[in-house]
Amino acid sequence: MNESEFRALEQSCKTCRACGLCKTRHNVVFGIGNPAAEVLFIGEGPGENEDLQGEPFVGRGGKLLDTMLEAVGLSRKHNIYIANMVKCRPPQNRDPFPEEQDACAHWLADQIAYIHPKIIVCLGRVAAFRMISPDFKVTKQHGQFFEKNGILYMGMFHPAAILRNPNQKPEAFADFLKLRDKIEEICDKTTLVFD
Repeated sequence: MNESEFRALEQSCKTCRACGLCKTRHNVVFGIGNPAAEVLFIGEGPGENEDLQGEPFVGRGGKLLDTMLEAVGLSRKHNIYIANMVKCRPPQNRDPFPEEQDACAHWLADQIAYIHPKIIVCLGRVAAFRMISPDFKVTKQHGQFFEKNGILYMGMFHPAAILRNPNQKPEAFADFLKLRDKIEEICDKTTLVFD
């Protein structure tokens, strides 16, 4: 898949009607960032702000995520890509149902195939359950790396969970430092950017 095919994939995704989430969405939230990134972040699904703006992680949780990313030299504008398990907002920000995740899985699989990341970071338990293991325990296993099919996976606390429980912030930031160290170890095309 080349860059124009990736853009065509995005346009095709924006017309998807494979599950009921299409009936209540304002925007399909395909993803944002550098499609040549070696690090891919995956959340569970768009929230209200994301649905309205068509971009992942733009509310309070997104601001916290950007702050933590910037502290370790990462940026959605330069050296990472951010996507979600499902591309349309589940009503009332509920967890996406398994059948909704299944209906959307091919979009994410195509994104992963194109981006070809060395590291995938799962933000929150829903993404970690789906991408790492159905018995993943975010509170116990966050910040650990798991190798699957030549890709390193790491589960982290979801930014919204950190906002609800600020006591998790030091642990969450420690995970970003581990991620930075792993990037410096294995990602030869990722330049960390500090303003």
